Amino acid sequence: MPELPDIAAYIAALEPRVLGQPLQRVRLASPFLLRTTTPALLEADGRTVRELRRVGKRIAFGLDGGLWLVLHLMIAGRLHWKPANAALRGRQNLAAFDFAPGSLTLTEAGARRRASLHVVSGELGLLAMDPGGIDVLSADLECFRAALTRESRTLKRALTDPRIVSGIGNAYSDEILHAARLSPLALSRKLTPDEWGRLFAATRGTIELWLARLCAEARERFPEKVTAFREGMAVHGRYGQPCPRCGAKVLRIRYADNETNYCATCQTGGRVLADRSLSRLLGADWPRTLEELEDLRHH
Repeated sequence: MPELPDIAAYIAALEPRVLGQPLQRVRLASPFLLRTTTPALLEADGRTVRELRRVGKRIAFGLDGGLWLVLHLMIAGRLHWKPANAALRGRQNLAAFDFAPGSLTLTEAGARRRASLHVVSGELGLLAMDPGGIDVLSADLECFRAALTRESRTLKRALTDPRIVSGIGNAYSDEILHAARLSPLALSRKLTPDEWGRLFAATRGTIELWLARLCAEARERFPEKVTAFREGMAVHGRYGQPCPRCGAKVLRIRYADNETNYCATCQTGGRVLADRSLSRLLGADWPRTLEELEDLRHH
């Protein structure tokens, strides 16, 4: 799922292309994309784009008259910049937003249709689309700590809950926790002052790093290949590869459709975190240390 830096990169690429441009029309190839009926989507036709705004992991197009188009890409949705009036061919093409300079098209891989488009009116309508998480780039340490300790959560869950933190998901939470040298399963209410300082600095630093990098690239060319697995990431998507800090192999916890990547040496004091599927299989034989894990692999 595109996260805060990816959404910001899309906006950086779109601003010179659509700001001040009339939206000629919106073409839907999939009626399931549109999740609202009032205001009608047709009301957007001909209105000029006055603002682009990130709302959590959503992109909001502010049009004349206080009308907003709010696009949520979910896991597999991606945006593409095509020549004007580009054809919508193939099952993956869901919609096109037509402007004079070109067409912004939306595709979604896979059979499940999760991406969504909402049409809302005014700031209150837009506010209703916001899950409410804090902006880590404007929050201070006290605000950050208060948000993450409102409930007792693991750090991984707290960082990826959009009601707690805005725009951070699976990929960047892995990078943040590795930079902070903290376990993804550490409980937010049990961190020491030093750990809070490391977590806050790592969160800000990681997001700022990737924001700068991806937005700079987006200003040169439209980001056609947005992925959760980026060259230069420390642990996310790097299972079995060496940790760039200590050289130990990156480990993972798998659950549902996601996985958490971490370095046991840097983040858990050498303790191997239980993978739900394998720990059920191995039971009491689940390895607790890197040494036990290596012994298991060699048998």
